[in-house]
Amino acid sequence: MRSLIAIPVYNEERYLGEVLEQTQIYPVDILVVDDGSTDRTPQVLERYPTVKVIRHETNKGYGATLRDAFEYGIKHGYDVVITMDSDKQHEPWLIPLFLDEVKNSDIVSGSRYLREFDIDTDAPAERRRINCLVTDELNACLGLNLTDSFCGFKAYRTSALKRLNLTEDGYGMPLELWVQAACRRLSIREIAVPRVYVDANRSFGATLDDANSRLAYYQEVIDRAYADARARYGCGMNGGRRPQFQKSS
Repeated sequence: MRSLIAIPVYNEERYLGEVLEQTQIYPVDILVVDDGSTDRTPQVLERYPTVKVIRHETNKGYGATLRDAFEYGIKHGYDVVITMDSDKQHEPWLIPLFLDEVKNSDIVSGSRYLREFDIDTDAPAERRRINCLVTDELNACLGLNLTDSFCGFKAYRTSALKRLNLTEDGYGMPLELWVQAACRRLSIREIAVPRVYVDANRSFGATLDDANSRLAYYQEVIDRAYADARARYGCGMNGGRRPQFQKSS
């Protein structure tokens, strides 16, 4: 089973080298998608000649980097693509577990809320609240059983990725993915991963640092994904009308 670790990167010179050192000990290829970094990330990557690199000249967004990674994995004949972040939130020692679990599932998604680990840190309150709201909606409307809809540590079979039509460029792309995965009846499994926030104050950029603005953006992504899924796949929602998110006071 040919496997690719795909790491989206934007200005991660501080952590990237350590992440690559810990990841390259496993028998997998590594792809870094550099989303227009303006720091020394390109210089860090020069120290790892075996790491494959896609570089965006300008910042295109988290979703765009993942789509590039998926397309690379499909084009180059990989069976599995594992995505993990470059800021030390995801533990490379879990890579073998993802590879084992994805043998029997289309998507294996990490969950930071399935169990507790000794190294867990507290999730920022607004991030946890938004995660719960979005996860509850996806479960209610799509018949899923997720506990963490935003964890970026995932394994995908490329045969499943070929069945998706992802278009969202920003941070909301995973929500579009869940809608399409449910409508295409992909098999999904969650596994427990540590909850590690190295930098709890990390910026989402532009207006998305405001919790209500971020929640409104996620709502828009889900609305578009539902509309597209109905048109493309004839996919409905459980229970008809779905609830709207509640904003912070």
